Order: sequence, then structure tokens, then C-alpha cells
Amino acid sequence: MIGNTTWNTTEPARRTLLRGTAAGLASGLLGPAGAAAAAAPHRTGVVARRAGRYEVLALLDARGTFPGTREDQFGGATEEAWRRADRIDPRAAGPDGTWRLSFWCYAVRRPGGRVTLVDTGVGPAGSPASGWAPVPGRLPRVLADAGVGADDVDTVVLTHLHEDHYGWAVDPDGTALFPDARHVVQRTETASLTPADSALSYVVTPLRAAGLLDEADGPVRLAGGGLRALPTPGHTAGHQSVLVDGGRRRIYITGDVLVHAVQLADPSVAYRFERDEPTARATRTALLSRARAEHALLATAHLNEPFTRT
Repeated sequence: MIGNTTWNTTEPARRTLLRGTAAGLASGLLGPAGAAAAAAPHRTGVVARRAGRYEVLALLDARGTFPGTREDQFGGATEEAWRRADRIDPRAAGPDGTWRLSFWCYAVRRPGGRVTLVDTGVGPAGSPASGWAPVPGRLPRVLADAGVGADDVDTVVLTHLHEDHYGWAVDPDGTALFPDARHVVQRTETASLTPADSALSYVVTPLRAAGLLDEADGPVRLAGGGLRALPTPGHTAGHQSVLVDGGRRRIYITGDVLVHAVQLADPSVAYRFERDEPTARATRTALLSRARAEHALLATAHLNEPFTRT
């Protein structure tokens, strides 16, 4: 576990604020080019890296422009941090100070073809992310392009229960899209949900009813032996990341430990929607220091190039 846990905001408040900020954008979280541009592929939508015997596939579910300006979301960033961020992720800088981001999910393919899927994106039209995110996402099509079928997936790790990370776990009617997979989420995360949280009704309750929800308490060793889910709290109560340990190369799938390159340039910079800023800052600093010491790759959720180094 990296960091300690205290909480100061609620997910319904975050969702309400996002939707209020996005009011008037008929297609959700979109730039001037509209929904078609937001869903445009990153090459084929699949970027691959290897870590020993594991193939780590970055899967582009969606791309769009966040409501408001980047300074609205990262108010503590210095000019130097922004300059460094623009060098790290130049496509994130939109017109008039806006923030362009991608929505990446990850598939870790093991020898024999079985797959651990990390996060499931914004989901279809009508998913809880529809009020602010560029739905429908493309994850089912991108998985097919990568040669991954639903029956190949034996584990789904949800880094946390924000709408843009669980959207394709179930259909809008609650049917699991990966019916042969256990869905790993931290118990701290599910316990933090209130009755008003869309995650509870949309994904947690249906997966529990189907016997597919695995609520973990702390680190989890996943299928394949070299994969581990590690608690990385702060962004949410039970946020977790995934370590892919390939021996000579390690890859950390970070979820929302960092959401913008400015937090890579300066890990002390807080994001507006971090539930506990001090814990998120400590978690981010610790994870980035660990990755740097191990010469590991980072597989991020929202940078426009998915794989990067500290």
C-alpha cells in the first residue's frame, strides 16, 4: 500500500460538478470537431509493449477535450511545470487553455492467450459517463482488433469506480460483458460508495449478483504470477494500480494516480477531483519514485501516448 487514507469529497459532488461544467456540450466531453473526432483512433487504437512473457496492450476507448481549462483542474502548477508537461504530452494542450486527453484501457496477454483487462473505459451511449464523456467508447471494437475475445478475459481489474473506468464492464441492462472473468476492486472503494453513486447501481450490484465481483483487501496477486494489483489511494478511497513484472522490464498501469503530464513534471500538483489531495500526492510521489528506481514504464490512463517513463 502506498499512502494513507482520509476523504473529503463525494463522488456525487464530483459528477454533478463535471456535468454542470459540461452543460451545453450536446455530445458530452468534446472539442469543436464533435463526437466523431473524439472517437478517432490512435493509429489502430492499439499500442503494444512487452514485459518479459507478457504483452501489454494499450486500448484507446475514446479521446476528447475536458470541460473548462487545464488551469481549472490543476491550479497549483507553475509555468515551468506546464512547459515540461507540454514537452511530455504536447497533444494535451488544446486551444484557449483546454485539456485534450485520451481514455486508455489495458489488456495484459499472458502465454497461452489468457487476458487480464485493466479498466473498461467510458462505455456505451447511456452509460453513467454519458453526461460528460465522449461516449460511445470503442473498447469492444479495439479489443477485437487486438485479437481479444470476451472469453479470453479471465480477470478484469477496475482501478477505481469513476464512470470513465468501468463503462464497458456491463451492458446498460447490467449484463456482464466479460462473464468468465472475476472483477477485482478494492473493498475500500466499494465501501466508500453512497446510494447516490452511479457505480453502485450500474456495475457493483449487477456484478455482485452474478458472483463476479472480487472485493479485495490490499495487494492481490493476479493470474499469471507476475501481475499484482497494488492499492494506490488518494484519487479515490480504494484506487489501485497494476504491476506487470516481466523480470527485466516492469510496467505500472497507473489508473488515475496521475491524469495529466503536469503531474509527471511535478508530482506535487493536485488534480481538482482527487478525493484526498495529500494522500494522492504522497501516492503519486512514491509510485513515480519506485518506477524511476526500477527503470519501469508507466502505462497511463489519460496521457495521449499511453506508455511513458518518469
